[in-house]
Amino acid sequence: MNERAETPPEAAPSNWNLPNALTVVRILLVPVFLVLLLGDGGQNMTTRWWALAVFLLAMLTDKIDGDLARKYNLITDFGKIADPIADKSLMAAALIGLAVVGEVPWWVPVIILVRELGITVLRFFMIRIAVMPASRGGKIKTVLQTVAIGLLLLWKPLAFLVPGVVAVVLLVIAWLVLVAAIIVTIVTGVDYCIQAAKLARAAHAGEAGAPAGNADSGGKLGERNPGGTRDDGTPGQSQSDDGR
Repeated sequence: MNERAETPPEAAPSNWNLPNALTVVRILLVPVFLVLLLGDGGQNMTTRWWALAVFLLAMLTDKIDGDLARKYNLITDFGKIADPIADKSLMAAALIGLAVVGEVPWWVPVIILVRELGITVLRFFMIRIAVMPASRGGKIKTVLQTVAIGLLLLWKPLAFLVPGVVAVVLLVIAWLVLVAAIIVTIVTGVDYCIQAAKLARAAHAGEAGAPAGNADSGGKLGERNPGGTRDDGTPGQSQSDDGR
């Protein structure tokens, strides 16, 4: 009788690693960012510059920790949970902060955050049924949201340093990008709902047609993606729709 040598399973990476540390730093930067943004009711231009710097630093850590986690196989369950929390907390803080200081109307953060929360909840409930596919416009959505927030953070302090026409042009560009971000956010949210409905129907049909002993939450449709996939089409630690 031939026996095959079994390869021992690879040990799971420790939660104590650099990508996770960067994720934690990003979470800790959120309240710092908010305090700086809301300084003197949003009228302190010095703290506003610092708020922009903290926002850019946080977005940079998002890129770095994802690259490191994938390159060195440091993807952990902690990272899958903490990373989307960090990402969405930063975006929420920026949008709500800009609304508090009166630079964007409240319907802007409401639309974006309701979509983000709704899709996160949807993905959570879909875990047992199917792996949600990457949204086709997810990467565009993430880039547009980031650029729009960055431009809106930059506009007010820069307006004190450049001619008025330049400040107006920058504000118009920021709003055009923001409107585009809102449109793509809504479209990708609807796309996710459609994909979820299709996968749920396929899983239900598979269970109905499978023998009793083989029915297991939709069979392979219920298998989770161990590495996580963003809705921008890039792999990463998290199962979030736009997180790593």
